[in-house]
Amino acid sequence: MDLTGKQRRVLRARAQRLKPLVIVGEAGVGDGVLEEIRRCLAHHQLIKVRVNAADRAQREALIERIRTATDAELIARVGHVATLFRANPKRPPIPLG
Repeated sequence: MDLTGKQRRVLRARAQRLKPLVIVGEAGVGDGVLEEIRRCLAHHQLIKVRVNAADRAQREALIERIRTATDAELIARVGHVATLFRANPKRPPIPLG
């Protein structure tokens, strides 16, 4: 799903009040972590994930791996926190403006 700039802006605004639902530790992204992220995306559609990696390049690689493994859109990345969105056709849609 390709999002326009306006849609990303709306989702970023909605995500401001959210807390990270999943925290990725130093051990990295395993199957259990990916399954939990998929479950959260299916239920909430818009989530934040905190990646506790000290190195910026490693953090970006982990976020990219999460994004591709879950088929989610990366809405924003600020420091250690990434905001992800994946629409769920079985749930009421989030208004995208």
